[in-house]
Amino acid sequence: MKSDTLRVPGATLHYELRGGGPLLVLVGAPMGTRFLNPLADLLAADHTVLTTDPRGIGASVLDDPESDSTADRRADDVAALIARVDGGPAAVFGTSGGAVTALALAQRHPAAVHTVIAHEPPINDVLPDRDERNAAIEDIIATYEAGDVPGAWKKFMVNAGVTEQQGPPPGPPDAQQIADERHWFRHEMRGTTYFRPDVEALRAVRVLIGLGEDSAGQLLDRTSHAMAALLGTTPISFPGGHIAFVLDPPGFADRLREILRS
Repeated sequence: MKSDTLRVPGATLHYELRGGGPLLVLVGAPMGTRFLNPLADLLAADHTVLTTDPRGIGASVLDDPESDSTADRRADDVAALIARVDGGPAAVFGTSGGAVTALALAQRHPAAVHTVIAHEPPINDVLPDRDERNAAIEDIIATYEAGDVPGAWKKFMVNAGVTEQQGPPPGPPDAQQIADERHWFRHEMRGTTYFRPDVEALRAVRVLIGLGEDSAGQLLDRTSHAMAALLGTTPISFPGGHIAFVLDPPGFADRLREILRS
């Protein structure tokens, strides 16, 4: 495994490269390498796997800690990383906010990718009740800014329709978790959930929408179906729920390989 950094406008990105074969990029937001690397280790048996900490998260340091992270900025970062490793066009798997990054990448840098798999993208704009969903995001952020961190996470889970087990890691947070959490609530959540997809641009690239088998009835079940419908497709099934790639890396890796081979 190779670990390195790359200077991009406004940030220094930490990235990791492992394995050999066709380039596969794994993208999360706010999740970084520590969440994605168990999956990356398995996929490295037959792929060159690139993972990174999104700007402002983990070891990817911002020049200005108060700058916002948008899907477009993160997409530019991933395109720069693909160019850095001379691996494009690449297959890109993005999950959660990383799915939004991957969609923005397909829009802004279509030559850098040949396949994008967007797993449960949290995009409010594709929903008929987008105004209500955006208001919920503003309430979550305001609760965090008021100092009620547990309350902000509780509202986040209620809005998403998921269980507490899919929230922050259990136990007392370390300094990095606190910093990542701050960046997510203050500087990344809006820039992810308020993303507006360009459907015509996305049709120029092979874009697949992924959805967990256990996510039925959740907010991201709705956004995934809505995004797929705009593209004229149906979501592709993955095992487990929203963070199955963390809870069951082998099962998730098998399914991802199956999709990439198809």
